[in-house]
Amino acid sequence: IELVVVNTPNFTHVDYTRRSLQAGKHVLVEKPFTPSSVEAKELFELASSMGKKIFVYHNRRWDSDCTSIQKVVESGQLGEISEVHYRYDRYRRAIGPKKFKEEPQEASGLMYDLGPHLLDQAISLFGKPKSFYKILGKHRENTKVDDYFMIHLAYPNDLNVFLTSSLLVADPQKAFVLHGSKGSYVKGRSDVQEEQLLNGMKIDNPLFGIEAPESKGRLTIMDEQSNPQVSYVDSEDGNYMGLFESVYQSLANDIPYPVTEDQIIAQLEILES
Repeated sequence: IELVVVNTPNFTHVDYTRRSLQAGKHVLVEKPFTPSSVEAKELFELASSMGKKIFVYHNRRWDSDCTSIQKVVESGQLGEISEVHYRYDRYRRAIGPKKFKEEPQEASGLMYDLGPHLLDQAISLFGKPKSFYKILGKHRENTKVDDYFMIHLAYPNDLNVFLTSSLLVADPQKAFVLHGSKGSYVKGRSDVQEEQLLNGMKIDNPLFGIEAPESKGRLTIMDEQSNPQVSYVDSEDGNYMGLFESVYQSLANDIPYPVTEDQIIAQLEILES
């Protein structure tokens, strides 16, 4: 055995990762990696001293949504981006059965559950923010942990990124909204991989990871006369296997894993604050 996968309740990640490293194994760890940045740094240092690698499981970076947004941003069609909104909403009024998410303990609550996804997507695309501000809320009856959060990330050149998640959204809003000097891009959350896997679809199915045609993002570009030119952008295919391929390439060929230690530390510094 060369690689141990830690996919256990959040508060156990540190202990199991440490034990796996001490046993001489590489580790793939579910998000959130650790409750704190200090613990993350300690584990990264331990891995380095043991000649082993830690990979944090951020599969949402390989969502069709995330890769489609990256393609639009990198194309330059939006011009200088000034405002970005990411949302990850659900409607779950009842307290969930997973106690490690619903009890007030380390790394519990919605922010530590869905916050890592949104932060990873934002940080991977725009980098570490120069400052941040966040709000937490408790809105469900009898909840013991946060079930709402909003994180504002401030970047150079007055770029503002807003990450929002709630467990009480009956009418989901567009999950991705980007505004730039030349236009806007709007897209719903529509990656299909998780649903397909839960329904028993195999990853070698030709339809795996392919969004429905109506899920295309809407791109609005203003022409020289300030008239809107609207088009619908084909989505990239979702590809969770890209994560596992990256783990393999790192172990077999020493190619750097895309989810870097610095990105994880930046994420945790926001989550723990």
